[in-house]
Amino acid sequence: MILGAGAAGLTAGIYTSRAKLRTLILNEGVIGGQMVLTNEIANYPGVETTSGYAVATIMKKQAKSFGCEIKSNIKIQTYRLHDEIKSVDLEDGRSFQARSVIVAPGGRPRPLNIPGEDEFKGKGVSYCATCDGEFFTGKDLVVVGGGNSALEEAVALTTYANKVTIVHQFDHFQAFRHAIEEVDKNPKIDFIMESELRGFFGDEKLKKVSIEHLPTGKISEMGIDGTFVFIGYIPGTEDFKGLIALNERKEIIVDADMKTDIPGVFAAGDCIVKRYRQVTTAVADGTIAALSAADYLRNVK
Repeated sequence: MILGAGAAGLTAGIYTSRAKLRTLILNEGVIGGQMVLTNEIANYPGVETTSGYAVATIMKKQAKSFGCEIKSNIKIQTYRLHDEIKSVDLEDGRSFQARSVIVAPGGRPRPLNIPGEDEFKGKGVSYCATCDGEFFTGKDLVVVGGGNSALEEAVALTTYANKVTIVHQFDHFQAFRHAIEEVDKNPKIDFIMESELRGFFGDEKLKKVSIEHLPTGKISEMGIDGTFVFIGYIPGTEDFKGLIALNERKEIIVDADMKTDIPGVFAAGDCIVKRYRQVTTAVADGTIAALSAADYLRNVK
């Protein structure tokens, strides 16, 4: 049983079902996880360029072609992972059992947690350029963040937007050189460095943001039509607190074989302790977890 259908979970499903293990993927959100929020993937080996949605669709098709069963849009109410036969209960009353479990819940976008953010979600505040970029055709946007995701999505948004202003808290970006060069040469992109957003304002829709220049403490207002936030992700491990060993950042602790502290329970993807979070690293995690689970099942009494 695989909990989660992002890049890690789908990859694990491909490997276990192809190994003729009876495999069930249970997924609470969108098939593909955070991968489907990526407008363009240009660093996936063997593929020149594609979208996250396209990769997720193919992965799902592959897993099902090998016999993997996928149930989506469900909500798990109870986990029993310490038993020899692991089981979960769904809110709708159904239960599922397995001898081994791979936990791959992924994560969710990290919010700014500033005034007006909740009020204007879906009304000018977004965390997905792929989902919402087209709604801002000809508009002026702010992108918050300074990592690879922020810069790459800022470039993607210039396909639609009139102007994109990147607001970042440091005086330099934490992105790969090619991503920095892309935004530097794009005439539609400006920068406001060493600054943070302090609030969102508007009526029925977002109209402006307040920005603090950190070195001076000066706060100014900027009229915009939308804001896209890309400041990282929160591991989707809330349900596993007290069940599986987590670190201080609420990431699942695993060894090199993706084993957790529970025999027969493995974890993979953005939910585990690791430095880099890419589609390729999630695929690698899912592969290792699947092979480790298969090995565990071969040796279980």
